[in-house]
Amino acid sequence: MVSARRKITRRLIEMQFRTRQAEDDTGVNLTPLIDVVFLLLIFFMVSTTFDSTSELKIDLPEASAKKPVEKERLTLMIDPQGFYYINGKRLKNQTSDLLLLELYRATGDDKQTPVVIQSDAKSPVQSLVTAMDVVGQIGLQHLSIATTKATR
Repeated sequence: MVSARRKITRRLIEMQFRTRQAEDDTGVNLTPLIDVVFLLLIFFMVSTTFDSTSELKIDLPEASAKKPVEKERLTLMIDPQGFYYINGKRLKNQTSDLLLLELYRATGDDKQTPVVIQSDAKSPVQSLVTAMDVVGQIGLQHLSIATTKATR
């Protein structure tokens, strides 16, 4: 048994047990750092608004045409009493049905005809709203409202 103890003792002496070295303790643990970076990335991805519109820059071809053809515009006037005038011609009454019929007669199937509404400052607001509604019902896409510059 003594010889067995000597063998074990000798074996223990021969073995070099490694103790924890100081360099192992000075290392930086990267796991929390990576977690924080991912959390910041997720935060900025969620809180950022993305612009959904895109813009194409196109070089248009050139043409040698003399002058572009301008479409004849349609003028819709409203007087202080709320009566409608289409290209200077007064309508019989103030109903939206008559205005719809006359605007359709004036434009036909052309939905690209520009419409200019000239409303008197003292005309009822409802007349202007009705005129804009009728223009929208017909499907005319180019609508503008004429104004004058205020004087002081």
